[in-house]
Amino acid sequence: MKVLDFPLSKITLCFILGILVSYYCKPTVFITLILFGCCSKLFSILYFWSKKRPKLNSTFALTVYLISFFTGIITLVLHTDSNKTSNYIHSKTDSKNPEYISLTLHEKLKSNLYNDRYIAIINSIDNKTYSGKVIVNIQKDSTANPLIIGNSIRVKTTLYYSKPSKNPNQFDYGKYLSDKQIYAQVYCRKSKIEINKNLKKDIWYYSGRLHSRILRNLEKANFNKPELNVSLALILGQRQEISSDIIQDYQYSGATHILSVSGLHVGFIMLFISFLLKPIPNTRKGSAIKLIFILLSLISFAVISGLSPSVLRSVVMFSILAIGNHLRRSTNIYHTLLVSILLILLFEPYFLFEVGFQLSYLALFFILWLQPLLKKIWSPKNKIVLYIWDTLTVSFAAQIGTLPLCLYYFHQFPGLFFITNIIILPILSFIMIAGIIVMLFAVFSCPPSILVQIFEKSIFVLNKMIHFVASFESFVIRDISFNFYYLLAFYLLIISSIIWLKKPDYIKLTIVLSSIILLQLSFIYTKRETEKQQEFIVYNAKQQTLISERTGSNIKLFTTDTLLKKNKFNQVFSSYLVGNFGILKENSKLKNMLFFKGEKILVIDSSGIYETKINPDIIILTQSPKINLDRMLENIKPKIIVADASNSYSILKNWEASCIKKNIPFHATSKKGFYKLN
Repeated sequence: MKVLDFPLSKITLCFILGILVSYYCKPTVFITLILFGCCSKLFSILYFWSKKRPKLNSTFALTVYLISFFTGIITLVLHTDSNKTSNYIHSKTDSKNPEYISLTLHEKLKSNLYNDRYIAIINSIDNKTYSGKVIVNIQKDSTANPLIIGNSIRVKTTLYYSKPSKNPNQFDYGKYLSDKQIYAQVYCRKSKIEINKNLKKDIWYYSGRLHSRILRNLEKANFNKPELNVSLALILGQRQEISSDIIQDYQYSGATHILSVSGLHVGFIMLFISFLLKPIPNTRKGSAIKLIFILLSLISFAVISGLSPSVLRSVVMFSILAIGNHLRRSTNIYHTLLVSILLILLFEPYFLFEVGFQLSYLALFFILWLQPLLKKIWSPKNKIVLYIWDTLTVSFAAQIGTLPLCLYYFHQFPGLFFITNIIILPILSFIMIAGIIVMLFAVFSCPPSILVQIFEKSIFVLNKMIHFVASFESFVIRDISFNFYYLLAFYLLIISSIIWLKKPDYIKLTIVLSSIILLQLSFIYTKRETEKQQEFIVYNAKQQTLISERTGSNIKLFTTDTLLKKNKFNQVFSSYLVGNFGILKENSKLKNMLFFKGEKILVIDSSGIYETKINPDIIILTQSPKINLDRMLENIKPKIIVADASNSYSILKNWEASCIKKNIPFHATSKKGFYKLN
């Protein structure tokens, strides 16, 4: 790959490696600054020496990559809010004592059934200055919500710090939030909120006001609500109000990417702006005016859409292309891609760990790299057939590039993605043009009804087409077990195969065959590790009891509900099955006595009946049994007491106190997460 010969590519790769090392090793600020300082000093010395001694050029190049590596480390460290002494994570607050917290609303999130949700910046806690982002949950009621972005509010509440996932292989929401520098949430009611009259008028405030103005003018034009929500996602990247049913349709049809504003959308906007500016002559002055208008339009669009990673990537990349065109310089698209990655990660290094950012860059890279190769397979002369073939090759290139990562994160594959793309791209082109015109009208006033109706009907047709494709659920392959070894092995096979196909030779073929062997080894290693595993798990499942016993890939499930379908597709248990390459061999009703690797396990349910002479090693309490735990502990003396989430909170507190008196460990899954015995 010639792109790797470009110095910036190596610098970018070293920078990314530095971010990864910093993320997983978590060096302190002091150590990072010392290492960066030493590296900078070495860089300066070699810079001057290499001018006099050309032999040192290669050594100097190594120091450049080294300083890029340490720049990546220090960039992540400096962008980690928990490292700042002013962050609220260093305050002495806890979730037991309410305190007066002052916040500024920063971003509106998708509401749930019970709360309106915002990202807010903490200003102070009990009149002590702190900083940092939190999620604010404001309970819904019959009154209108008077809050807008930029409001400063004061409320007496508690900080609930994020905790790890409470079930195995489940999505770790706490980690997801910490990667966004959000470490806690607060809950409050509207009636308890004090609103400060002074607004914080920053870029987020004006972005929110502009978005609200557009929404208000579209609602005045009697825009149908479901289509309105989809239009805001397609044009502005605002997905907060889309219903879960519509999102599911887009997921099943393989069209979720069009709801996340990316290069396709930004490209349409750039083409539209360029079309509007076509009357301006291509003189030096005219070209400069065009460039300024294009850059301002792209920046404005990024702000309105919420500065998401996919939008930022596309806006930065197209801005660099626009600047290159203005300077009359031919730009290598791979170099443009690398520059956009480097610029974005310099300012927001945590974007590297966002799934959308990873998928968006992988899709674009494989479209640029693989699509020309696929296109050469066939060259149809008919224009309609050529369009379909081009669409297919683009779709397949993007899908091949993102497939391993999608399987790793989401464990499902939409089999009809290619049909979806052929169907939606023509209508999407029309929707983007019509949508930009309607949104421009909506910025200033209520758009013409004829335009709104055309735009609304086109989105209605798009939704119907997506729903039709998504209705073939049998083509959506779900619950695909896929681990990190598979991810690396598949990407090695895909990349080596493309390199070989582009310019075949013996060495490249050897690498392809070696990658196939490596893939097989990853399957063998995973199977071997899976067969070794033996574990007994009590899950944290509300209102029901779930216990599993695993021997290799075979899993036996014990539950209070013996309906196989209900428990097989239970989200908690399904995540465990997929994450551990498991097979549900048996689903049986929960027994009072279980055995695992020589341990006797007594299960006491709501009946409160148990045998006193069996001397169990572990006692599991479920469904809030009415027992005298103090007396039971005197008679039985188990090694540990485990209480699942089916028990009431008040009883758990009493049981914990009883165990503390008797010096017996107490594990409540609602507090500590799932219990595992292996």
